[in-house]
Amino acid sequence: MRDRAVRALRGLVGAAVLAGLVVAPWAVDDYTVALLARTLALGLVAVGVALLTGVAGLPTLGQTAPYAAGAYTGVVVGGQLSDVGPVQLVVAAAAGAALAVATLPLVVPARGVVLLMITLAVGELAVVLAGRWTAVTGGTDGLAGIAPTRPLWGLPPLATDRARYLYTLVVVAVLAGLVLLVLRTRVGLLLRAGRDDEARLRAGGHRVSAHVAGVHVAAGAIAGAAGSLLVTAQQYVSPADFGFDTSALLLLGVVVGGTASVGGALVGAVLVVAARDWLFGALPGQAPLVLGLAFVAAAYLLPTARRPRRRPAAPAPGERPAAGTPRSTVPTGVGA
Repeated sequence: MRDRAVRALRGLVGAAVLAGLVVAPWAVDDYTVALLARTLALGLVAVGVALLTGVAGLPTLGQTAPYAAGAYTGVVVGGQLSDVGPVQLVVAAAAGAALAVATLPLVVPARGVVLLMITLAVGELAVVLAGRWTAVTGGTDGLAGIAPTRPLWGLPPLATDRARYLYTLVVVAVLAGLVLLVLRTRVGLLLRAGRDDEARLRAGGHRVSAHVAGVHVAAGAIAGAAGSLLVTAQQYVSPADFGFDTSALLLLGVVVGGTASVGGALVGAVLVVAARDWLFGALPGQAPLVLGLAFVAAAYLLPTARRPRRRPAAPAPGERPAAGTPRSTVPTGVGA
């Protein structure tokens, strides 16, 4: 009953937030619109975090690494190859996916806290590299004065905060929708089965390592595309955009929105970032403390954060399953 009430409350909050995002460009000032555009880009990274943490059962604090790779790739593509948004998105997503591929030997064998620490280290190394590779990233000073993006070939550049926001909103909605569609297929079923009972999935002849690698690369591509959107939205990028505080905010947003909910992760990230920015003004110097307490409270109070779903153990041979026991979520009929 409590879980159902929490889901209903999340649904109402999510609907209200999404409705607010649609009308925001005509209801708030330009500064707030620009802030919301950057928040949406971060929310897209949270979609990838939810895909890994909640759907596949692979907790991560390292999605800021492909996020940074996509952002700086977007800057290079925009300045030397094309100022068209879809081109930048595709190349940035490829950069994020390539970074994810490079970290596969570290990520695929690890699980639980070990995986969390590995991904955290990868994210922090990416920030250090961005701060020192001044020829490409501008170092800790960042890159400013980035040329505006064109939404499509033949269209004028996105010259206003409202135009950049609407472009970001459309891209985030499309990519999040594609993730939701994929998760409704056999792919989503396999990922959830591996999360709930990896040993049984292996025993059924499925390549769990391939599933882990695939979802890790897909989440890297999503984060890379989000990096391109960040550059489009704020026309500035620096290593400070990808630090540990960003990773923590992403994970908190996913926990608040529901670890296994793609839409909830997006809404949760928007709410958490908005709260962070409001707290910085209302409680100078205290915002990190308040957000840390919120993270602890969310981990203990929200049922989806502290109690991962587990499929009941299979009955012994000849024993009938207990009444109300759900059927196995492990797909059959597909070998290794």
